[in-house]
Amino acid sequence: MTIDQMKQRLQEAYPDANPNSDITVNDLTGTLDHWEVHIKSSAFQGLSRIEQHQHVMSAFGPELKTGEVHALTIKTILK
Repeated sequence: MTIDQMKQRLQEAYPDANPNSDITVNDLTGTLDHWEVHIKSSAFQGLSRIEQHQHVMSAFGPELKTGEVHALTIKTILK
């Protein structure tokens, strides 16, 4: 996946997140399979940190299963 594809997926999963200020995606290794994402959304209201991270990971379920996304570092922020 590309950075744009990652951002697009997060925007679809978190429509209240502003793609220019609430979503950050970094390719950690330059290999397009180790990612760091920061997402700010009201969707995290009432969820534990683990549940928030599981929520984000579910947006990339198929890619995590195939290894296209090998590593995903997540930072969630309640909006």
